[in-house]
Amino acid sequence: MLSDPTTIDWVSLAPELILLAATFGVLLVEPFVPRDRVWIVNPIALVGVLGSLAAVVALAVDGTERASFGNMFVVDNYALLFKGFFLASGALILLISWRYFQEVRTYQGEYYFLLMGSFVGMLLMPSARDLVMVFIALEIVSVPGFVMAGLRKFDLRSNEGALKFFLIGVLSIAVLLFGTSVLYGFTGTTDLVAMGAALEGFATEPLVLGSMLFVIVGFGFKISAVPFHFWAPDTYEGAPIPVTAFLSVLSKAAGMAGLLQVCFIAFEPLADVWAPVLGIIAIVTMTLGNLTALQQSSVVRLLAYSSVSTGGFILVPFGIVQTGAAEINSQAFQAVMVYLLVYSVMNLGAFAVITAMARHRPKKQISDFAGLGHTQPALAVALTMFLVALTGIPPLVGWYAKFVTLAAVVQPANALGIVLAVAIVINSVVGAFYYLRLARTMWMDDPVDADFTVRPGIPLGVAIGGLAVAALVLGVLPQAFAGFAEMSTLVAAGG
Repeated sequence: MLSDPTTIDWVSLAPELILLAATFGVLLVEPFVPRDRVWIVNPIALVGVLGSLAAVVALAVDGTERASFGNMFVVDNYALLFKGFFLASGALILLISWRYFQEVRTYQGEYYFLLMGSFVGMLLMPSARDLVMVFIALEIVSVPGFVMAGLRKFDLRSNEGALKFFLIGVLSIAVLLFGTSVLYGFTGTTDLVAMGAALEGFATEPLVLGSMLFVIVGFGFKISAVPFHFWAPDTYEGAPIPVTAFLSVLSKAAGMAGLLQVCFIAFEPLADVWAPVLGIIAIVTMTLGNLTALQQSSVVRLLAYSSVSTGGFILVPFGIVQTGAAEINSQAFQAVMVYLLVYSVMNLGAFAVITAMARHRPKKQISDFAGLGHTQPALAVALTMFLVALTGIPPLVGWYAKFVTLAAVVQPANALGIVLAVAIVINSVVGAFYYLRLARTMWMDDPVDADFTVRPGIPLGVAIGGLAVAALVLGVLPQAFAGFAEMSTLVAAGG
């Protein structure tokens, strides 16, 4: 492993460099093509994403652990798994975006440049092993999101949502930086591994414990955990639908990746302090998200609060982490990883179907989906599959995410683990009400327009079909996730 901060392993940076080149390619091409051919930036972006994914696969096949900038940037199994996830999901976002921005015909170049820039930040995040690098990656992810959320400039809801996202995002990073600065003052380092070793001597220092929670709170805004979720519903509703899909899956996953690194490496010696706090936040987030989703009439706001609730489910395993308990922590780590990957399939699929419906049903109310099973059976089947998967009903993939999480939280056999398990079961039942209500509306209510037809187009159709197949195949063959425990390199690093 390299220790000189001025030494760069260019091979380790290959995915980021390829993606960065494609990002600037989009920026440079867009001004020089006719307005009716601006769509060409989408294929350019897609080629860049696939090229970067090929570089990730090559690094995985090589199997060498690499580092740059004095171990601030590390390429290991964990980083490669997340990079592959981000790029595969990014390719799907580009497929979903094709139809939407072809129809609105505005800001295509700006949108794809911002989206690709955010992807670069996502690739940096899982490799960051220093709080400074984590901060840089988090901001590269977040700042383009502030702009993308407000691309519907003449829609007041978009303006409001983007402003809320920006203000709360700035507040969250200020809180995170304040906590980071105090921790640096006590430990003398921002390296995650070195900070973890130094924090063992400050287990009873109130200012250290408070600063650690400040850092966690900063990530809480990014993953829309209660009570830091206020921005999410309005931002999701006002943003273009592909941007909403991006924020609900990829942006949340990037924040979760940062939280994993900080908690399992730097803060692991103080897990007895922060784990119960995150466990309580997880329960409140699941419950409030579900109860609020029950009251929604808008499909987008329903999925927004569903996303808040899912963030709680993903946070649940953090509640059982214990200092020095490698086996328990490895199970918790695996559960978080599995739930993130499974959630991406389900949520991206649901937003892909909503994108197909957006032009014909711009209000995106639940009532707009009435009778969809009679007029557009293929779309209705796909959306029903994603909703059933989100509910956690076999054989679709959602059941496995909940099973792995339940198996993890009951392992410590303590009171908090049992409470978390009960909360998962109760909230899964509550979530079934609003997911299946939408499914019932599609299949049992009379259609609003019997002659209603939707032609999603090839890119969007491929995204919907591929995600539906993935939801079924991964649910039937969950052993596809069997190797995740071996990917839990952060547990070893932190323990």
